[in-house]
Amino acid sequence: MKKLILLTLFSLGLFANDFIVVANPSVKASDISADELKQVFLGAKTSLSDGSAVEPVLSQGGATHEAFLKTHVGKTDPALRNHFKTLVFTGKGSMPKSFASDADIVAYVSKTKGAVGYVSASAAVGGAKKLGIK
Repeated sequence: MKKLILLTLFSLGLFANDFIVVANPSVKASDISADELKQVFLGAKTSLSDGSAVEPVLSQGGATHEAFLKTHVGKTDPALRNHFKTLVFTGKGSMPKSFASDADIVAYVSKTKGAVGYVSASAAVGGAKKLGIK
């Protein structure tokens, strides 16, 4: 029972703020609404309300990935990948780029116009900028 309580508390803490959203400097916005963020990462939105074109960038797995998906997308990793496969199959979208590490995500986001991704809160963001979530 004690282990279950500790695991639950750890999980809640992990989901709270263990990731940050990063964007290419070409994205004009300094923050993004939770709904807009969800729509971007579901492939339903290709530009933000400020007119900035966006492209979602995913992590290939891990605690940060799972926390982000649970908190902001509302899908598991397999469900999200199936969602994008359906978009590809129907010609309504393409698979987002995905990377194995925070450093790879930051490197891609930094050099790719409109790219938006997420990394662990402790990651160095380099040439990317942090987006606040409102």
